[in-house]
Amino acid sequence: MAAAASAHLDVMTLSVRSPDELVAAIPHLLGFKPEESIVLVPLRSELPIARVDLPTSTSDSDLVWSSVGSAFSRHAQPGAKVAIVCLTTNRQHADSISQDFAGRLAAIGITTPIRLWADNVDWADLATGESGPQTGLARERLAATTVLAGRSQPATSRDSLASSLVGDREPIAALLSAARAEAVRNTARFERPWAFGRLQQFHADGVRLSDADAARLVVAINSIPIRDTLWNDMTRETATSHVALWSDLTKRAPDDVRAAPASLLGFASWLNGNGAMAWCALDQVPPDRPCPLADLVAAAVQGGMHPREWESAKVPDPQRDTDRDSGLAWQRARFAQDPTRPALGT
Repeated sequence: MAAAASAHLDVMTLSVRSPDELVAAIPHLLGFKPEESIVLVPLRSELPIARVDLPTSTSDSDLVWSSVGSAFSRHAQPGAKVAIVCLTTNRQHADSISQDFAGRLAAIGITTPIRLWADNVDWADLATGESGPQTGLARERLAATTVLAGRSQPATSRDSLASSLVGDREPIAALLSAARAEAVRNTARFERPWAFGRLQQFHADGVRLSDADAARLVVAINSIPIRDTLWNDMTRETATSHVALWSDLTKRAPDDVRAAPASLLGFASWLNGNGAMAWCALDQVPPDRPCPLADLVAAAVQGGMHPREWESAKVPDPQRDTDRDSGLAWQRARFAQDPTRPALGT
């Protein structure tokens, strides 16, 4: 079973007018169209959205709740409300699971005024029995709303979202030796301002990096001070641009230099409210190249940490040379509740 994951949606607020539209909104909120899933959709902005594979046993439900419950209890405020949407072909199972989770949420002070079931064709309100077809009109309205908000259209599935991060890695691989030799000649003192300037140029023009610049940048960010300089540039205002840059470089980077861009993509995606992309990015970190930043992103997503906590307390110091000294002690303390990275997420 995939581990639960969550993300805050401050960057995107959708107005939905019916159960049909709520079901149509979910792929846009998650970044992909989920199947056989339970989705907890916040009806107020302080709570994260969470998706997990639909539990099939009591032990599965307990496992999901052990992760989801802590994230929701941490952010719940008086009057907190969540819609429970079960996406499955089995309506009876959806009713049972949604009642179970409604009870668990009530125990931490969160009400669930909406419990929905939906398959690929119809929807039903599990509390009232009202039901109806999923309409093209609802899907089109939500798609138009998100396009106007500048959001990418959702992937057809989590697998297709993950596949979007795999591309042709040979061009950069062929340039790595030369890029590494240049980095040694230039030293980090010269490469750091170049990397930061190249990032600022991308923010300004959004033009895909040439193979030569891409190779130089992925080599440069293997230096922790340089990586932290670019990481420290991330805010909720720049997150979309960071996602565009690091998703492209994750797609193009060979195994031996992919951990850093994938971890930066994971962080930018989380900051941008896209927990699904954050997990897919972390899946691109080669297992034989552990990266502390990737572990911190995993804990942020799974633990439901709000991006404003990064805004208020980010402290990486690019003058320092190790993860231990670069300000990550703050993040480790914040994520101490669960520092491990599950195999799968949203």
